[in-house]
Amino acid sequence: MIILPHSKFVLAGDSVTDMGRTQPIGQGLFNPHGTGYPNVIQGLLTSVYPDFFINVVNMGYSGNTSRDLLNRLERDILSLKPDYLSVMIGANDVWRQFDTPQIPENSVLPEEYRENLIKIVRLSKTVTSNIILMTPVYWESSLTDAMSARMREYGQIVREVSAQEKVLFCDVQSRVDRVLKHCNANYITWDRVHPNIPGANVIAHALLDTLEFDWKREC
Repeated sequence: MIILPHSKFVLAGDSVTDMGRTQPIGQGLFNPHGTGYPNVIQGLLTSVYPDFFINVVNMGYSGNTSRDLLNRLERDILSLKPDYLSVMIGANDVWRQFDTPQIPENSVLPEEYRENLIKIVRLSKTVTSNIILMTPVYWESSLTDAMSARMREYGQIVREVSAQEKVLFCDVQSRVDRVLKHCNANYITWDRVHPNIPGANVIAHALLDTLEFDWKREC
């Protein structure tokens, strides 16, 4: 696995990451990681790599766009001095274009999204070179759905920025699409954005595979 023992692994994002985490910092005792994929990540790292003592920190913030994350990056993320940092952002950048189109200033269009991601990566590199960019996800496989098509456009931007900035890329949407070949999105999420526990596992597995997690490890 890429993550070394005694590392701090910070997960940044929006409500899909947040999922009721402890405020102000999602770490420590009493289920601080919320009910989403960070909780799955913490559980698997602890159970499969108990000798690594990895500190998983959930710093998702509900409602965040990439603009919001960039604005709080230094205060909430970089100040924690992560050894590894994953970033899953973009769902609200897209969603605001569809649920509040009458307030265009709330959405983040592709050009700004790309610029925000680049700034997030470059600022984060002042603290750690171990950065993983994850695609935002919409639990809908049909490209005739406008929001689904738009989210994939943003996922492609994540892919391009990851290659340009030479950081790890995690294609969560492709993993979601594989699941949706076998079940309806309603089986996973009520709004096609916020997943239940099975959906959280899909996201967590995609991220852990990117980190070369050894599923058969014997400690």
